[in-house]
Amino acid sequence: MKTASAPVLALALALALALVLPFAAAPPARAQEAPGPATLTVSAEGVSRRAPDMASLSLGVITEAPTAGEALRLNAERMTRVMAALKRAGLADRDLQTSGLSVSPQYDYPNGQPPALRGYQAANQVTATVRDLARLGPVLDASVGAGANSAGQVSFGLADPLAAENAAREAAVKALKAKADLYARATGHAGVRLTALSEGGFVPQPRPMMKAYAMAAPMAEAAPTPVAPGELNLSITVSGVFELVK
Repeated sequence: MKTASAPVLALALALALALVLPFAAAPPARAQEAPGPATLTVSAEGVSRRAPDMASLSLGVITEAPTAGEALRLNAERMTRVMAALKRAGLADRDLQTSGLSVSPQYDYPNGQPPALRGYQAANQVTATVRDLARLGPVLDASVGAGANSAGQVSFGLADPLAAENAAREAAVKALKAKADLYARATGHAGVRLTALSEGGFVPQPRPMMKAYAMAAPMAEAAPTPVAPGELNLSITVSGVFELVK
């Protein structure tokens, strides 16, 4: 009987190992993981409409004089009368807040010549909060009658906006759910399940404003000031993440 030579045995062993080792080293096969449920991210806006119940107005006094001290003195005298008139019109101390006070030089600019100092201007601005809109017109008239000759704008608002904000939140959530349901139906899903919700913030849209007096007019010649509060639109945006249900 012939026996295989050593080189032949070595070659046979190498071939056997080459065939066996790949199977021994290969990791066991794993079942393919199923994909997770599809998700949807959407946002929606809710709006609540309310009639305003308060207003803030900016008014003040501007005076000019040859010196800064004289301009301030004249301004203080007139503003004292304006503040007293506002209080007589029904505003409390907490409803009056100084919002600006300044003294600045005033120049003339003749053609071809250097600027010439004309004098000084003092300006005192106050923000008044009117909590009864029926008093808004009389307050404006009283301030001008007492010497206010500078006014900005009247802005309307709500003393307690929480109820209106919450109504906007409820409207936003309903709109969000309706939008998510629409996407679910359009993509062949049975429905949605909310997994996350966030609020984008509260925005009054817009705050109605009306122009106040630009300059004082003689009260004997002026008709009572009409006031139109209009309507406030309070808007809140919410965003949600939904799981699409088969």
